[in-house]
Amino acid sequence: MAIGIQTAAYLFASILFILSLGSLSSQESAKRGVFYGIIGMAIAIIATVLGEGVAGQVYILVAIAIASVIGLMLARKVEMTSMPQLVAILHSFVGLAAVLVGFGSYMDPHTQSLQGAAHSIHLVEVFIGIFIGAITFTGSIIAWGKLEGKVRSKALMYPGRHAVNIILLLVCIVLGVLFAQQEGTGGLLYLYIMTAIASFIGVMLVMAIGGGDMPVVVSMLNSYSGWAASAAGFMLGNDLLIVTGALVGSSGAILSIHMCHAMNRSFFSVILGGFGNAPKGEAKAIEGEVTSLNHEEVAALLKEAKSIVIVPGYGMAVAKAQYPIYDMVQTLQKAGKKVRFAIHPVAGRLPGHMNVLLAEANVPYDIVLEMDEINEDMPNTDVVMVIGANDVVNPSAQDDPASSIYGMPVIEVWKAEKVIIMKRSMSAGYSGEDNPLFYKPNSEMLYGDAKVSVEKILGYLKA
Repeated sequence: MAIGIQTAAYLFASILFILSLGSLSSQESAKRGVFYGIIGMAIAIIATVLGEGVAGQVYILVAIAIASVIGLMLARKVEMTSMPQLVAILHSFVGLAAVLVGFGSYMDPHTQSLQGAAHSIHLVEVFIGIFIGAITFTGSIIAWGKLEGKVRSKALMYPGRHAVNIILLLVCIVLGVLFAQQEGTGGLLYLYIMTAIASFIGVMLVMAIGGGDMPVVVSMLNSYSGWAASAAGFMLGNDLLIVTGALVGSSGAILSIHMCHAMNRSFFSVILGGFGNAPKGEAKAIEGEVTSLNHEEVAALLKEAKSIVIVPGYGMAVAKAQYPIYDMVQTLQKAGKKVRFAIHPVAGRLPGHMNVLLAEANVPYDIVLEMDEINEDMPNTDVVMVIGANDVVNPSAQDDPASSIYGMPVIEVWKAEKVIIMKRSMSAGYSGEDNPLFYKPNSEMLYGDAKVSVEKILGYLKA
């Protein structure tokens, strides 16, 4: 393929990627955005494989075919509840690819033939690319482990950890200077040591973040993977990879900033792994008594209510309860009730997790409201149904400085006249924090599987 045609193909693919990101900003256009991304990636792969100086196309195409089959099998097999884990582990692949590309580029005879400033600049690209890639690789694996339950969700904190991270970063900078001064491949030892240190930093950064903050971590790792890909583009001299990585890195960073703002967290604290630190102090004592209702009593409350708000969470996703929930909503609407959904920015384990689940059940977008839109109307709400959510409705975020989620804006369901909390048990949320909401006088528990419970309530409503 001629260089001019390849450049035009890369430009067209870049435009499609930009259109894809723009379309993903709206639920109505998201499907079109995914289509743009698929077409752009197909063009990028074809233009790269058939490009100048590329040998062994047959082997590359076979590898792509095998990887595509594996990807399709995973996509069909993985449930929506496991999508955050899949995203996290895919980020680790990007980081690992950047590391391998960095080592390959450094040992490439073409690199060794460079002279002067060009050689020095390329060595800096290699060093930074491997550093970012190693952090992304191990950090994403730890994020996957936390989401999958293989690693404890509680934040791992020890005195002086920030100082340790800073010292390790300074050591990496010194190693980078020594690496750039070596002739030939004499800097491999420094590269190996830096890779090991960066991998350790990636582990410690994510280990120091509590489970309740993992959606922002996944978003931040998405940004890291983008910058790792961009660094790989510099090492390979591939303009499209540079642009694509920068798009992913910047969009992931912007999303993380918005989520940090929504959670009243510091963006720089996320980057430095200080996110999720529990403030000092003694935990506030929980007062009150837990009471429960049966399905018939819940149906009776819904029949009497005029304004109803449903707050979905991860428990709804696990039970796949979104379909009977929408059936229940339609029944209530036919009876003249005002029914809306309240979505927290980090409900579930991934940004937009609940929005996707409700869209699967064909829930209209106009009754799905964000936290800021619904909170001011909570005092005028008759009944709130909390279905599988926990941390995002925890009052401790507002009134307990000793809580690890203190300062995080939450959906203020306790201000409604009646709160029904649907859970399998009294277990704590993903952050590990107990929820005083369960003990409030206007709150009632409804134990059991969310899907089964909603189906029983629907039966009583229709009867």
